[in-house]
Amino acid sequence: MTSRLVLMCGPAGSGKSTFARRLEDAGHVLLSIDELAWASGITQDHPLPDGVAARLDADLRAQLEQLLRDGRDVVVDNSFWSRAARDEYRAIGAAHGVIAETVFVRVPREVALARVAARGGTGPGDVRLTPEVAAAYYDGLETPTPDEGPLRIVDGA
Repeated sequence: MTSRLVLMCGPAGSGKSTFARRLEDAGHVLLSIDELAWASGITQDHPLPDGVAARLDADLRAQLEQLLRDGRDVVVDNSFWSRAARDEYRAIGAAHGVIAETVFVRVPREVALARVAARGGTGPGDVRLTPEVAAAYYDGLETPTPDEGPLRIVDGA
């Protein structure tokens, strides 16, 4: 039986974590940089400093590799803002015979920014961002396209 690998993609405030939790409820193992950061005591410093982000990403990748070796279904909750980042994770899946599906959570800019502005910093899915950082995240996202591989687009509004 082949594992499923789902890469959640979208700007902060789009609803990625909500969708990922539904997949978790259906049996996928949920991996999240925000969860790893929060568990490490990093609750306020976003964007993450480069060294911290690299360490957490390496930890997440190691967990992903093991889960795929174990034949588990996995959802990775991350912005996957660049095609290059999505390509790297698709390559991890491919090394284990798994074709990753990207789920792009589409949401209007004003909705995403309002959701981020309303965050209270109470947990990994509620991380506060400055309005400038949230806008930069939204504006800098490279929207996935079907030529990258399996793509599902869902509305987060």
